[in-house]
Amino acid sequence: MTAVLGHTIVPVRDQDESVDFYTNVLGFQYGGRAGMNDVFAMICLNDSSTLDLRDSDEIPGLIHHYAFALDRPHFDRSFQAIKDSGIPFGNESREAANMLVPGASTGDKCETLSVYFNGHSGHLLEIITYE
Repeated sequence: MTAVLGHTIVPVRDQDESVDFYTNVLGFQYGGRAGMNDVFAMICLNDSSTLDLRDSDEIPGLIHHYAFALDRPHFDRSFQAIKDSGIPFGNESREAANMLVPGASTGDKCETLSVYFNGHSGHLLEIITYE
């Protein structure tokens, strides 16, 4: 049996700014509002997985991070948008603002190129490509 991630709830400081970041910087699609009283702003990662953004004053520590596997053109566009936006980035999770170019690392499939940076609400994020 194959399983895919359906959704994960991501606490954010400001939904509108977070939607803007995930759509305009990372290039994902906005999926509208959901949940009782429309408390979630859905970001579509693919045909079956969403990030459900919810306003919260409590943002989890940066020991966890969200990694997005992108094809090479999407990776290149997103990395350029990160640079153009002035978002500090790095090539290691422990040094997410060292401003070094994408680093080679081992992902869940094989060798990857990866970039780490902090999202609007302070989450540690990673974009990776296997191509």
